[in-house]
Amino acid sequence: MKLISKTFKIFGFVALAILFSCQNLVEADLIVHNAKIYTVDSVFSIAEAMAIKNGKIMEVGPDNQIKNKYRAKEELDAKLKAIYPGFIDGHCHFLSYGLSLSKVNLVGTASWSEVLERTVEFAKNHPDGWILGRGWDQNDWEAKEFPTNKELDSLFPDRAVMLHRIDGHAAIANSKAFELAEVDEKIKIEGGIFKREDGKLSGLLIDNAVERVSAAIPMLSDQQRREALLRAEMECFAVGLTTLSDAGTDFETAELIKQMHKSDELKMRVYAMLTPSGQNKVRYYKDGPLKTDRLNIRSFKFYADGALGSRGALLKEDYSDDHGNHGIQITDSADLIEASQKLYAYGFQMNTHCIGDLANEMVLSLYAQMLEGANDKRWRIEHAQVVDDSDLEMYKNYNIIPSVQPTHATSDMYWLNDRLGSERAKNAYAYKELLEQNGLIALGTDFPVEGIDPLRTFYAAVFRKDEKGYPENGFQMENALSREEALKGMTIWNAIANFEEEEKGSIEKGKFADFVVLDRDIMTADEKEILGATVQATYVNGEKVFELK
Repeated sequence: MKLISKTFKIFGFVALAILFSCQNLVEADLIVHNAKIYTVDSVFSIAEAMAIKNGKIMEVGPDNQIKNKYRAKEELDAKLKAIYPGFIDGHCHFLSYGLSLSKVNLVGTASWSEVLERTVEFAKNHPDGWILGRGWDQNDWEAKEFPTNKELDSLFPDRAVMLHRIDGHAAIANSKAFELAEVDEKIKIEGGIFKREDGKLSGLLIDNAVERVSAAIPMLSDQQRREALLRAEMECFAVGLTTLSDAGTDFETAELIKQMHKSDELKMRVYAMLTPSGQNKVRYYKDGPLKTDRLNIRSFKFYADGALGSRGALLKEDYSDDHGNHGIQITDSADLIEASQKLYAYGFQMNTHCIGDLANEMVLSLYAQMLEGANDKRWRIEHAQVVDDSDLEMYKNYNIIPSVQPTHATSDMYWLNDRLGSERAKNAYAYKELLEQNGLIALGTDFPVEGIDPLRTFYAAVFRKDEKGYPENGFQMENALSREEALKGMTIWNAIANFEEEEKGSIEKGKFADFVVLDRDIMTADEKEILGATVQATYVNGEKVFELK
């Protein structure tokens, strides 16, 4: 009897101890455990579990540490799957991507004839208004010459048509579009080209000429913008994106994003690079930067030049395949200087699109004059595609951040030597050299110019191949990034480029609980398995915003 009594006492003490310990567990909203968590902290540590409350990370650590300290109504058993900080796209076009989903999709067309076929088919199902499309690339065609609008005029004599090249820096517009835009044979424009053949407009528009005709397209309603943003958000969550650095946010879109965030209709975090419109300048020069948990407005985006694919990038010497042409300067130097002075004075970051080596030199020199040495202004060069060796040090000397898109390299490599010649091409897409200047590089996609999937960014940065696995040994592999560098470029380094490293970019205590679960570990998987990886779930603020069904 004494033995039984003693046994009951022991069980009683154990039960009381368990009850007492349960009562002292810290309440969390979500516990993630049995995982391989790449924290991307300062030592790139790997954890097994984390506790989340009120949208933020409470603690990260081993399974037993988190499970013995916290309890939550919801638990996620990751079943040893890999978890990463929510991916950040360092340069993209949020609204444009959403709108592109309801335009003629011309990506992958093999000829101008195929472009026309897709446009005619689209028009059958969309009988009213302008016909808009995007995605053709003459470099992918057997006949690589730019098309004219002759066939478009024949097919659509009474309906405006405008079809953008994949980079958005060139387009074909028909005569009806010219009529509505009040464009005639006499027109000329600074920073752009209305291409002519035999003295007449051919329909091809380059850079600011695209904007001139686009101005005639009817204004979007808030409802159209709203629907486009929500469509884009859904697609982005499905590939693990939790923050978008929107490279060119107009006033109306910025206002709508504010409203949609406030109503919780839109959950995507946005770092907005404002367009330098009069409305944006009046509002934000007066009020200064704006920061909420989901929206950060503290930069303006400018264009120094055009794109390589349409021969609008500004080069120090002529194009190798177009003698007499060295590109286009889109924004006047005096305007860029004035903008740099204003942004410096009002506390805004300056982000400038620079593709060609002359554009990079020009803007780097302008930045240098304003920044005057080491600083924490984090001014950025967007794209930094062709940078002369002699100009690289300006990134280092003035703490300028290069913001690049690795899939541009693997898209452009097929015709790069034609444009630049083999020697000049060595200075293009030099990501490793750019990284070495300040120890960080921001990575993005430039979608819808490229696809939205950050895993393609990772693959292109590390293996320097396109989705077909070409070239076999990689493109200019001396400038490939390591897997760790590529992951940092998609997370913490993008957060730093956006002044947000204290709240996102890594899985650490106190930061937003933004993370993505993949079905395989891209840090250790064989190269051939990377592009087959799938997002199992995406979380923003500890809330599941996407789950693979």
